[in-house]
Amino acid sequence: MAWNKSATSRGVPVVLVCLAALLLGNVVIYLYLDSLQERGHGHPHLSPHGDCRPRHFRMANMKNCSPWLECTQVRAEVRKLKMIGQGAVKQVFLSEWKGYKVALSKLSSPDYREDFLHGVSMLQALQGPHVTVLVGWCQEDHTLVTEYHPLGPLLSLEAVLNQDRHRVRDTWQTRLRLALDYVSILHHLHTGPAGTRVMCDSSDLEKTTSQFLLTSDFRLVVNDLDALPEVGAPGGPLVKCGHRELTGDFVAPEQLWPHGKTRPFSDELMPGYDEKTDIWKIPDVTRFLMGRVAGGDIAHFHLFQIHAECKRREPHLRPSAKDVLSVYRSVYSTMTRDSPGPGGSRDML
Repeated sequence: MAWNKSATSRGVPVVLVCLAALLLGNVVIYLYLDSLQERGHGHPHLSPHGDCRPRHFRMANMKNCSPWLECTQVRAEVRKLKMIGQGAVKQVFLSEWKGYKVALSKLSSPDYREDFLHGVSMLQALQGPHVTVLVGWCQEDHTLVTEYHPLGPLLSLEAVLNQDRHRVRDTWQTRLRLALDYVSILHHLHTGPAGTRVMCDSSDLEKTTSQFLLTSDFRLVVNDLDALPEVGAPGGPLVKCGHRELTGDFVAPEQLWPHGKTRPFSDELMPGYDEKTDIWKIPDVTRFLMGRVAGGDIAHFHLFQIHAECKRREPHLRPSAKDVLSVYRSVYSTMTRDSPGPGGSRDML
């Protein structure tokens, strides 16, 4: 009673004090939940290895963390089952380790040794909720072991969602969450512990979407990190994605040869660029992710302005990945709130 008397003696009704306390409590809870989402703990697939010590891993179906496998363990304990992919840099085999399915990658050609080792170093440095789990590697044998994701690359999204068992997942919620994950990964690459990294294996939509894997709960992790050059500090060294001329509308304008047909392409004369090339490509990747699903047009409507900013020809005028991510989160939250149910099919315009 003493607290009530004190409150009323200052002219503040008790009911207002209670309401203020309740609102303050809600704000604290919201900020706490938002911080969890920022760290990746808001989603089931994001936490398997988040609580492991450095140089340890835990895949989604493991109870405890284990140290990264070394050469002797990779050779003795990892058993190849079948080849599931092959590229210029590496061959990938579905394999087994102590009853767990893993992916074993092996260098395809000595010509790409540096690219392979760069990919391994990036996996080590960038381990986190949006990066495929590193299980181990053997530098002597040029082999790498990572978590296996049976749904395969993001490139196969439509084929996966067309399967009878996955059609229930084909909603704007699933697809927009994938777009959120994609932008979150870019934010991690641009501001993570390895410095500001540019996704250079992104000269077209097919190449870009092949760098990511779908998890069993339909989230996204980046898997192929063989081409991630670092941008220097502001005003420092820029990057170039390879030594050949890039063409097409998918790449950013600054990645195109600036002299047209008046002068033959020269790698030495080609200007460098920064991480804003990744921002230019966001609208195109999101358009692919959303497909023709019901409610997708509403998402495009809400994202129209930020996508227009992503497509500004001057790189410095484009938003950062963090800015884009903030808008994507807001749009997802708004659409989820306004949706009448799981399908979200009501016209929200």
